[in-house]
Amino acid sequence: MLNEFLPFTIEFNKIMIAGSCIWSLAFYLTLSSFKEWIIEQLTRWLNFADRSLYLTQEEYDKSQKAREAQNTFFAEIMSIIPFLILGSLLNYGLDISLGKSWTISLGMMSCILGGVYKLGKYS
Repeated sequence: MLNEFLPFTIEFNKIMIAGSCIWSLAFYLTLSSFKEWIIEQLTRWLNFADRSLYLTQEEYDKSQKAREAQNTFFAEIMSIIPFLILGSLLNYGLDISLGKSWTISLGMMSCILGGVYKLGKYS
């Protein structure tokens, strides 16, 4: 469908996308303190940027709680991006060194180990 609108073809490597997402999930599960730090920094930045849009304090105070909740939600969503970058880099490095089948296999094993780690950490 995309090729109907564009004069050139875009090819996606499905194995690289799947491997990158699996590694990103593994990092997202195991690096929870880094994830919380990223969310806190993004929330603080979004709240600061949101505050600069209002001219008076009264306008800002009217819907402050709703906007802060919305900024926290957006920070949660955007916190995935560093893990996608990290997972893509690791997946690419493993693809070059070990091959495509190892990237998916090791990614799945690390997701399982990350889940077991999280279960052990919070139980």
